[in-house]
Amino acid sequence: MIIDLPDTSVSDIAKRLVSVREEGGAVALGRVLTLIIKSKRKLDEAVIDAANDASREHPMRVIVLVTDSRGEAKLDAEIRVGGDAGASEVVVLRAYGPAASNEETLITGLLLPDAPVVVWWPDEPPARPGKDALGRIAQRRITDTSTAPYAPDRLRQLDLVYTPGDTDLAWTRLTRWREQLAAVLDQPPFEAVTAVEVRGASSSPSTALLAAWLGMALDVPVDWAYESPQAWDHGIHSVTLRRASGDIVLERHSATHATLTQPGQPDHVLLLPRRSLRECIAEELRRLDPDLLYGRVLTEGWERLGPASEEF
Repeated sequence: MIIDLPDTSVSDIAKRLVSVREEGGAVALGRVLTLIIKSKRKLDEAVIDAANDASREHPMRVIVLVTDSRGEAKLDAEIRVGGDAGASEVVVLRAYGPAASNEETLITGLLLPDAPVVVWWPDEPPARPGKDALGRIAQRRITDTSTAPYAPDRLRQLDLVYTPGDTDLAWTRLTRWREQLAAVLDQPPFEAVTAVEVRGASSSPSTALLAAWLGMALDVPVDWAYESPQAWDHGIHSVTLRRASGDIVLERHSATHATLTQPGQPDHVLLLPRRSLRECIAEELRRLDPDLLYGRVLTEGWERLGPASEEF
């Protein structure tokens, strides 16, 4: 069910939420957090769908704030419940003109009492998420360096302004790669890794984050590079771990599978699917404390990582 509230106010929206819960029997205490999704000028239904899917694991209130500084002051809203909101309740706010200038005021009256707050910028994040008006009221702040406006130096910028509680979906997408590589190194012959090579698409900040993590975790030099779009056009392509007995190579060859090559063993085809937006958001919502490993990778790991090799 979608309830439209044109030219409204935050207090009217809050009152309508209470009446909707009373009429439908929804229990506010069943919501474990508030997820704020902040966007400029456009409403991305795919982002809301991902939040709705994640809400089946984490029941929550989702507040979508779309701001457009153009035009006269106005606030339009939608309340989505039931089948249109998964296991959450979704409030969509569209603020125009001067009404869009104070984001915190628009949000605070709709937050669940005594519940953690997570802010997600699907694109165009603030330069300093931890200092942003919405970022200051949140326990976790989610950005995605692979989205617009994409720039190769965005990881460097995040390193300089990192605040505990910040995270990046480019890091979350690495979970399966990290699991597979850790599992390989837990097997005999338990030799030390002497060097690492990482390759990936030029549009993939996950490539640099994986290289930084491996260099920090294994304390070895890392040769990393972006491949040409003609050679590989999406995500991480391969990781090579060099050891005395021979190289271990994990190479993706499709959107769902990769090949693991190890000395003295036949090649293994592994299921390594690319992670969906819903999976990434659900994983980030499982923890509301700072991701300390990501913080170390972004600061310590990135600081020690050398520049990318010239691949194309």
